[in-house]
Amino acid sequence: MSILLSHLPKPNIRTLSLLLATFSLSLISYLLGIYTSSPFSLPLTPSSSSSPPLHCHLSSLPASPPLQFLPQHTLPLPTSSLSPPLPPLPFCPSNFTHHCPCQDPSRERLYPTRDLEHRERHCPVAPADKYKCRIPRPHGYKTPPRWPMSRDRAWFKNVPSKRLSEAKKDQNWVRVEGDWLVFPGGGTSFATGVKRYVDQMSKIIPLRNGEIRTALDIGCGVASFGGHLLDRKILTVSIAPRDIHEAQVQFALERGIPAMLGVLSIHRLPFPSRSFDMVHCARCLVPWTAHDGLYLLEIDRVLRPGGYWVLSGPPISWRSLYKGWGRTKQDLEEEQMAIEDLARRLCWRKVAEKGTIAVWRKPTNHIHCAKKAKMVKSHSFCVGSDPDDAWYENMELCITPLPKARIIDDVAGGPTEKWPKRLNAIPPRIESGTINGITAETYKNDGLIWGKRVSNYVSHYIKGMSEGQYRNVLDMNAGLGGFAAALAKYPVWVMNVVPSEGVNNTLGVIYERGLIGTFMNWCEAFSTYPRTYDFIHAYGVFSLYMNKCDVLDILIEIDRILRPEGALIIRDNVDVITRVKEVSQRLSWKGRIVNTEKGPFDPEKLLIIDNSIY
Repeated sequence: MSILLSHLPKPNIRTLSLLLATFSLSLISYLLGIYTSSPFSLPLTPSSSSSPPLHCHLSSLPASPPLQFLPQHTLPLPTSSLSPPLPPLPFCPSNFTHHCPCQDPSRERLYPTRDLEHRERHCPVAPADKYKCRIPRPHGYKTPPRWPMSRDRAWFKNVPSKRLSEAKKDQNWVRVEGDWLVFPGGGTSFATGVKRYVDQMSKIIPLRNGEIRTALDIGCGVASFGGHLLDRKILTVSIAPRDIHEAQVQFALERGIPAMLGVLSIHRLPFPSRSFDMVHCARCLVPWTAHDGLYLLEIDRVLRPGGYWVLSGPPISWRSLYKGWGRTKQDLEEEQMAIEDLARRLCWRKVAEKGTIAVWRKPTNHIHCAKKAKMVKSHSFCVGSDPDDAWYENMELCITPLPKARIIDDVAGGPTEKWPKRLNAIPPRIESGTINGITAETYKNDGLIWGKRVSNYVSHYIKGMSEGQYRNVLDMNAGLGGFAAALAKYPVWVMNVVPSEGVNNTLGVIYERGLIGTFMNWCEAFSTYPRTYDFIHAYGVFSLYMNKCDVLDILIEIDRILRPEGALIIRDNVDVITRVKEVSQRLSWKGRIVNTEKGPFDPEKLLIIDNSIY
């Protein structure tokens, strides 16, 4: 070590002096800088004689202002780029009060009546055909009574139609009593009351043990059947076309019962395959044997494995009832034989026929059916088409194949839990990995996220949820159904919409959870009447459609179907929310932009429209 040190160069005195001087000057400059910039330093110029002496006591110093993280300056836009606000939209003429844009009678006349094609959805396409006005409420409109009172009565002036009360007087559908529409619970097949009818049905199929949760009622009337099943925790989608009775679906929604406009005609019903645990038809006037059983094949598509088809009315019990139906014995017998034959060709098993009710059951898999099809004259299985694709897709004259099963006791696609465990159990479509990018972990996490979001909504913005202020709820972009699942403890039902333009078709998952919903393109009008939803939730809807159609058209549709005292929450990215709020001012909405449950740094924001507080 000493040898190495002896070879190092030795600095001279001049170099050391320069280093010392440089260090000293730097230290003096640093100390002067601290002194002059300190809040405790005295001024360098002498004070006037009248000024009091300055003291350096900390107690005399002003408190420091809070830190500011927001920008303190904004860049103004050029004056030439600022356009004046557009005027508010006017109200439509009074004949638009009950207007349904895609079921418009004036447009129906352009389509053939064969197979009820004119009752299908026919939406305006040309911009000139789309109305740019707000749907007016009926004169004398009142806030509907809260559930469950609404199931039994509604304000007549909200749906001022006497046609059903007169045409179906002997069947107890609805009657007018003063200012009220009263629903005694009757129907074409159950004039003496829906309760007795359902009690009779429950002797054939299980309606109380949670096995049956989702149901479809074809030709629902005023939905008394679906309304009564709610007492048994069965959620029913009641559908009927806009026909000569006009307001039957409107009556159902006014009562707080799930319903939508729909018809068996040319296109598939807007539901995925394997959706419903039960499908019901009570004198629904569907020609089941027409077109070689095309409509029954569609029912088979939407029925879950092991699901039930319930038929009451002609031709069931024709031997004792044919006189009242105005048809011959031979005609009715031939129709029933044709239905029985179709059911066998679908591999359905007839469970029972008691009184006016007949019940068939779909097989839980197609192992035997595939073998049987080779021996009997049966429809072939569909090939190449997606059974879950049901938005403007034509019905097919073939049997929708079930997912493959290994053994005869397997439930094709996987079994579902009984309700209410079904709501949060892993849906079979997710467990089997058939939904791209969605795993069991993703599903569980989605449920936790929506639990927090809905808790925030209910705590701060939708405060009347527990008290029954809201009943009919629409989720415009439902995803996995997490929003609806989080609302399950409240006295509401949710129509879960999966946009046809979405990346993943998740509506089958929603039905496997025991919830209900439909496909939809929000560039068009929804299949419902004006003023039918109390609360609408739109998550990511405007981001999805921003470059597909006019934001104003979507807002006009929301305004049409939202009740006057209803609430709307739009959740989206902040730039989209800002744009939507700007456009919404044309509807004279009083909205406010607020942070999500994650706070101010979340790029998503909420636009809250609550008409009940204005």
